[in-house]
Amino acid sequence: MSHISVASLETALQQALAPTALHIEDESWRHAGHAGASPTGGSHFFVRISSPLFQSHSRIQQHRLVNQALAGFFVQGLHALRLETSASQ
Repeated sequence: MSHISVASLETALQQALAPTALHIEDESWRHAGHAGASPTGGSHFFVRISSPLFQSHSRIQQHRLVNQALAGFFVQGLHALRLETSASQ
């Protein structure tokens, strides 16, 4: 299992969703001792993203687009995402 960084998630989301605003935090420390939590971080992230590609999509569809963009990271040890999504002009 490789370490997942904020920068690697940011790159993937920039390429897939062309966001107008993007903020990512590693929240793994908040889940210490829980299933799926990595003691070195890189397992639980908060993502706030705004993208014009989200227009005409429901919140669930927006979340699915983010999950699809980051799908490769789940096999690398990404365990959980806390998402805030919005459509931008």
